[in-house]
Amino acid sequence: MGKRILVQRKGRGGIQFRARDHLKLGDVKYPAASEETIRGRIKAFLHEPGRWTPLAVLELEDGSEMLYLPPEGVHIGQIIEIGPEASVKTGNVLPLSRIPDGTLVCNVEIRKGDGGRIARRSGAYAVVFSHEGNNVILRLPSRKEKVVSAENRATIGIVAGGGRMEKPFLKAGIKYYRERVHPKRWPVVRGVAMNPVSHPHGGGSHKRPGKPTTVARGAPPGRKVGHIAARKTGRGKKRAGIVK
Repeated sequence: MGKRILVQRKGRGGIQFRARDHLKLGDVKYPAASEETIRGRIKAFLHEPGRWTPLAVLELEDGSEMLYLPPEGVHIGQIIEIGPEASVKTGNVLPLSRIPDGTLVCNVEIRKGDGGRIARRSGAYAVVFSHEGNNVILRLPSRKEKVVSAENRATIGIVAGGGRMEKPFLKAGIKYYRERVHPKRWPVVRGVAMNPVSHPHGGGSHKRPGKPTTVARGAPPGRKVGHIAARKTGRGKKRAGIVK
């Protein structure tokens, strides 16, 4: 008798597939948008499991504290300005309309007041490419360009913690503790390496599924693996036109 395949066990929502939300330190986003420029001092740096970017505790002028995504080069005790009148300096937060072209920014808002959505991973940044009226063209880490409102806020600089991918894991134990804080199972075993009772792609004396891997969107959990509702699979081929 076979066992439940991985996609079925994920659907049941066991503890091994749940995010460890109790380890989160809190929301990392900008305060509510205001016409006034507020200042804060970096009080400490913190580590959040599952997040490879260090976080900073920012103590504001009114005595409240907020979690802040620090860029490279900031330090404890540095004063951070947040607002439309902030200076263009590493670590400060200000609208894109006041940031000159060619500046490297991070934690950019997609919509005004959402707290920051773009370029938040360690070592990530976006480039203010150009200003066009009330919009700004950003060059994203993926090298694509995105048009956002000039009123959206961004942090000057590159997100701290860059270069982490340059060091190899060296052994599986380190990779295990890295992955255990995420809501997924590790290691991931290929379906073609399993027995036929464990996965639809398993079985056979070969390393191929042996059947089409495209399945319908409404397929049952035991069969819903591979290319789900794919309109096209494989490498596209260019057909040369015949000139008569």
